[in-house]
Amino acid sequence: MKRLTRREFLRVSALSAGALAISTGLSGCLSGSTSEDRERAIGFNHGVASGDPLQDRVILWTRLTPMDGNTGAMSVGWEVAEDEGFNQLVHSGTTTTTAGNDFTVKVDVLNLSAGTTYYYRFKSNEAGTSPVGQTKTLPKGSVEQAAFAVVSCANYPAGYFNVYAEIAKETDLDAVLHLGDYLYEYGEGQYGTDGAEAIGRALPDDNNTELLTLDEYRARYALYRTDGDCQAVHARWPFIAVWDDHEVANDAWENGAENHQPSSEGDYQERKMQALQAYFEWMPVRPASEDNIETIYRSFEFGNLASLYMLDTRLIARDEQLDYDNYLDGSGGIDKAAFEAAVEDTNREMIGAEQFSWLSNKVQLSTARWQVLGQQVLMGRMLFPAELLVAYKSGDTLAIIEAIQELVDIKQRYDNDPSSVSSDEETRIKDVLPYNLDAWDGYYYEREQVLKIFNEANKNLVVLAGDTHNAWANNLHLDAGNGGTAVGVEFATASVSSPGLETYLQVPPDSIAQVEEALVTLIDDLQYSNASQRGYLKLTLTQDEARSDWRFVDTVKAGSYTIDADSNQALKTTPSNRTIQSVS
Repeated sequence: MKRLTRREFLRVSALSAGALAISTGLSGCLSGSTSEDRERAIGFNHGVASGDPLQDRVILWTRLTPMDGNTGAMSVGWEVAEDEGFNQLVHSGTTTTTAGNDFTVKVDVLNLSAGTTYYYRFKSNEAGTSPVGQTKTLPKGSVEQAAFAVVSCANYPAGYFNVYAEIAKETDLDAVLHLGDYLYEYGEGQYGTDGAEAIGRALPDDNNTELLTLDEYRARYALYRTDGDCQAVHARWPFIAVWDDHEVANDAWENGAENHQPSSEGDYQERKMQALQAYFEWMPVRPASEDNIETIYRSFEFGNLASLYMLDTRLIARDEQLDYDNYLDGSGGIDKAAFEAAVEDTNREMIGAEQFSWLSNKVQLSTARWQVLGQQVLMGRMLFPAELLVAYKSGDTLAIIEAIQELVDIKQRYDNDPSSVSSDEETRIKDVLPYNLDAWDGYYYEREQVLKIFNEANKNLVVLAGDTHNAWANNLHLDAGNGGTAVGVEFATASVSSPGLETYLQVPPDSIAQVEEALVTLIDDLQYSNASQRGYLKLTLTQDEARSDWRFVDTVKAGSYTIDADSNQALKTTPSNRTIQSVS
């Protein structure tokens, strides 16, 4: 069989994954069925979804589940109405789906009214009628409020999707913003799978190895979309989503990934393109163009209230992550001069020149009150005392806790009276390094350039982040950290189910609160941390403020849960201040 070139593979994949049915209005219904037709499909086993809403259109999604062995084309119709009973029908149509796109269906419904709730469903002669979904177009003109649930990092074997269940109960959202790691590529025995069998979340035998091929990625999406809570949140709210690394492989960058070994796992680019084909097939995302599934950055306008920019910080331009092991000074420490030269290199990219130019132009033209960046990784300066990183690398939990206690004491004394600490103590708290080189801290120069876009345009900036599995709030400053120009704020969501910092640090549960408080004390721009609970962030924008409410579930290890009201936290920023403030 002829091997496709990368260019040919990209084009073929894009044409398959990006194929959309277009709906412009009422256009008939399905024809009658035959007994043969009715034996070719089981039903709509993966629910319905909507996404990428604009002021006049929205993507609708479903999958027609075939009978085993069926590879033939099947017809599927859709209906869109202004009421849940489908008495006020505004759209209908029919298309076909095949094994070439995994029997998924994506419809771009046009000519809708702005700021309007619609109901939709799919019909098939073979499979009957799908569940009913609800969606909503974006508002236009003068807008007083918009609200979003912000999520990231849903790991099926790591726990139940209780966070999705809770978001499905919300009543006033405009969209769910999914910041990536919609699924994980790992196999049984790898990250996040410990204890999965005991809680009924083990990967099935036919999809329990690390994902490498198109069929394997497809099967993992299919598994996630059989989850009832995942189906419920998709049916309730439109999604605006971007990928992070695990949709392909851990710590992915432009030309590789930490969790990809070419010698045993083949060509990375081919793996990536197959992963992205599955992503576009299974996610209600509008492709950038008919022949492009590598570009996912795009924008959404909420009238005069907010411009939302969804970025790709992961796949199209990111340079390979730095590694402290390459900057050791020979005595177990870090050669800071060499490391700083590398991390501040003006040629290091995370989003790349083309996406940077697109973002700059969009921001310059926007007249909205708020500029919101929906992206994957932390932008705030998470600079830890260097000795904490050394203690962490040692794996000595006691050493970590002892170092934290000592450093917090020094920092508190220094903040009250700098003369009260010795020069050695001052060095201990000021000798800092970024803890996460996969985040913007590993791409210092480009982060500064992005922040300058908003500062020079005099815009009100709110950055949203996921990836770390923990909740954070950071002030964002240009240049000199806490002493520099305040540009905006960052609100980061906890994970849906992936384990957080409490697992990595291996800190006893009764010490977590102490660690969280210590992090806020030691890291200048950090204003809030929850390092141990799963949850989501609700962002509410008005003309006067941007408010973030973090909501946490008490467990993901069982399907029954409660909201941990004692842990919920609310913070805000205002256009006149552009820093984080408490909510009274």
